[in-house]
Amino acid sequence: MSRAAPGWTLAASILASSLAFVDGSVTNVALPAIRADLHATASDLQWVINAYLLPLSALLLLGGAAGDRFGRRRMFLGGLAGFAAASLACAMAPSLEVLFAARFAQGAAAAILMPNSLSLLGTAFSGDERGRAIGTWAAAGAITAAIGPLVGGWLIDAVGWRAIFYVNLPLAAGAFAIGLLRVEDPPVRARDRLDWRGVGIATLALGALTWGLTVASGAEAAGWDGIPEVAAGLAGLALFVGIEAHEGSHAGMPLALFGTLSFGGLTVLTFLLYGAMGAAFVLIPYLLIENYAYSPIEAGAALLPIPLILGASSRFMGGLAARTGPRWPLTIGPVVAAMGFALAARIAPGASYWTTLFPALTVVALGMAGAVAPLTTAVMASVDERHVGAANGFNSAVARTGGLIATALVGTVLAASGGALEEGFDRAVLASACAAALAGLAALIMLRPREIGGKAKT
Repeated sequence: MSRAAPGWTLAASILASSLAFVDGSVTNVALPAIRADLHATASDLQWVINAYLLPLSALLLLGGAAGDRFGRRRMFLGGLAGFAAASLACAMAPSLEVLFAARFAQGAAAAILMPNSLSLLGTAFSGDERGRAIGTWAAAGAITAAIGPLVGGWLIDAVGWRAIFYVNLPLAAGAFAIGLLRVEDPPVRARDRLDWRGVGIATLALGALTWGLTVASGAEAAGWDGIPEVAAGLAGLALFVGIEAHEGSHAGMPLALFGTLSFGGLTVLTFLLYGAMGAAFVLIPYLLIENYAYSPIEAGAALLPIPLILGASSRFMGGLAARTGPRWPLTIGPVVAAMGFALAARIAPGASYWTTLFPALTVVALGMAGAVAPLTTAVMASVDERHVGAANGFNSAVARTGGLIATALVGTVLAASGGALEEGFDRAVLASACAAALAGLAALIMLRPREIGGKAKT
């Protein structure tokens, strides 16, 4: 087998992407343990998640563009090394402040790693093979995410929450070795300057917006608390768009990406669907541990329907979307997921897991299976080859921003206990259901088959 065999690229992409999947799922299960050990408040818990999501959201724009311009393999390997180092710092953090800083570094490294991982995969395969490869990537990531909460929950019970960050190290080492020895880089574009000004404004704007929403959603918020920060964040995002328009081809988020209605629809869909996921999957394990006396490993096991169903069906859905076009999978999938989020509101004290949460998560998983691989395929197909890295980076940034905003809005729920926590959870999952349904509607209205590589109906 040659050094450049596509199978090696697929293996490296799977291992690398699994870092982000494992980190997200395991950290959510660890929140109660982190709160108890480091005496964290509800706002602190939000920042354990958002200190990672903030740089990931903002810097993905830079990571994708940097890979296009300076070499996707080089940026991929650098991101892996940085993520491993930051994970070690998280495991050794003596205080909340150090943990926040290490999580920020993790997010920055992931912002370099993730878009270049997918871009390498997208250029190694073409046609139907690309759809199947992306489906395999999504399935393998889902299986890894299934193992993560179980292993992480066991480590939290047996060793402590710090151990969960060590699981990233062998994954990073394996991906780095394969990437270094077996993955070749496609040709790069001219080495233009990067959009540091735009990325800096985007980071500050998202930080202000997240801070304001976190304050406004806190249990002690009153009056105008958080509103000035939210306004400053929105103004900063508007300024960012203006800067990108001025930068033209140098922009980290080239406005040429929005040359089709379909790319705009994919952006709306991604923000709403991943925002719904972000809120629900922070709160579900938290509720199980806090109100229902689940252990961390039991809470991790309770989430198994999601990754197992995704793992079993994502390859098929990736191939299906490549043959028929992603419009209908991306319309139906989010609507089915919305039904599952709505069913999650049936969770109640004393109710059986098998008649309440299990069917809800199963329906969510079936809906997400129809959306995850087709969404990735559609994003790649909706732009020209020279913008593949930027498009992957931007779409991943939108997904993480959805989770970032959603996490910033659940402060009141995280600060509650007992019956108030139950009521807040019900409101949150019903809001997630509405967001997912709107995501499906956006796909129905805005996606155009000829713009996303689908089969036009005659």
